[in-house]
Amino acid sequence: MIEIALLRLPHGEGLPAPSYASLGAAGMDVVAAEDFSLAPGARAAIPTGFAVAIPAGYEIQVRPRSGLALRHGVTCLNTPGTIDSDYRGEVKVILANLSDEAFSAARGERIAQLVPAPVTRARFAEVEALDETGRGQGGFGSTGQ
Repeated sequence: MIEIALLRLPHGEGLPAPSYASLGAAGMDVVAAEDFSLAPGARAAIPTGFAVAIPAGYEIQVRPRSGLALRHGVTCLNTPGTIDSDYRGEVKVILANLSDEAFSAARGERIAQLVPAPVTRARFAEVEALDETGRGQGGFGSTGQ
């Protein structure tokens, strides 16, 4: 388990910190810091009322809530979104309304999940050729249905 410093912003006062809804939950529920409404097809960055300091070597992934997606057609764009360890601004959730009806939520309603995850750093090494595989250059859908 890692510890993540959380700075409550003035418009986030009184809201719950991100938390797990059950012992087996992978993601922590995060709530909206203000009332909002999304027209059909609209998207917006919804403030959460806090900023974080993620330890080096980790990220926080922002993921949709399955209930919002199923019942209302509301999901997170850029999923999973990444909050980098060196970002210190307010955490915002990019929501999109994919349904044909407007969606509204009140301050304090759960809008997404946050999943802390380790990050593996890499570097690319240019080569003259790549090793052969059974798939080769087969792209989208090339492995069958």
